[in-house]
Amino acid sequence: MKSSLGNRLLLVMAALLFSTGGAAIKSTSLTAWQVASFRSGVAAFVLLAAVPEARRGWSWRITPVAAAYAATLILFVLATRLTTAANAIFLQSTAPLYVWVLAPWLLGERRRRGEIWYILMLVAGMSLFFAGADQGVATAPDPHRGNLIGLGSGIAWALTMTGLRWLGRGSGEAMAPVALGNLVAFLAALPMALPLAGGGKGDVAVILYLGIVQIGLAYVFVTRAIRYVPAFEATAVLLLEPVMNPVWAWLVHGEKPGLWALTGEVLILSATLAHTWRAKMI
Repeated sequence: MKSSLGNRLLLVMAALLFSTGGAAIKSTSLTAWQVASFRSGVAAFVLLAAVPEARRGWSWRITPVAAAYAATLILFVLATRLTTAANAIFLQSTAPLYVWVLAPWLLGERRRRGEIWYILMLVAGMSLFFAGADQGVATAPDPHRGNLIGLGSGIAWALTMTGLRWLGRGSGEAMAPVALGNLVAFLAALPMALPLAGGGKGDVAVILYLGIVQIGLAYVFVTRAIRYVPAFEATAVLLLEPVMNPVWAWLVHGEKPGLWALTGEVLILSATLAHTWRAKMI
């Protein structure tokens, strides 16, 4: 499918599927480690079976990137089970802050003077997540610890993006570290996921949905569409993920982020959208 409209719709669908992760992760009685392990195990199988690019370019070069992506996957699940879905996804969305710090050292890329305002907005937004004293609720029992893990998820995602940029300079395929990362996440979390006690058909359905649809199918849509959609438009469309993630959690679980966290989310989203638009204009 190479039509302009068709590929944009694929990206919209991918972003919407990605965004359902928070609500789905909170919908199972399995432990966070079990969700992290089994979700990634299913996703690895789907990606390797359905996406030819995921089976290409395997070499030692993709290993550190896959490890960073595996950490992102695991930490995001752990954070989502402890804090609100909104906090987990928006703290992960602060990754550009760490990329800005790491890129000159790891990639030799210069920082642009105009980027400093964006970084300051990210820092301000991130700080607001810790400004209030959110009380634990059933779907977010330990917001403070969850927020700290969410910060770790953002750092891991920054390392992943930096690594993918590094791989892009060579012959590595972008999908290979994604598939390997899911496989590593499955194996790394498995010891903490066992023994498996309980779990019903509903839990199995959630895991299959997360692995096959929320990760697997969404990445299939992205890989099919991204080459035909300009980078700015693709980035803007994929911002639907952090926007819709807390919406699904609210609709399914009645979960609402605190006022300070909500303010931080607005700052991060607005700054990212404005920065993306400015980058297109340059």
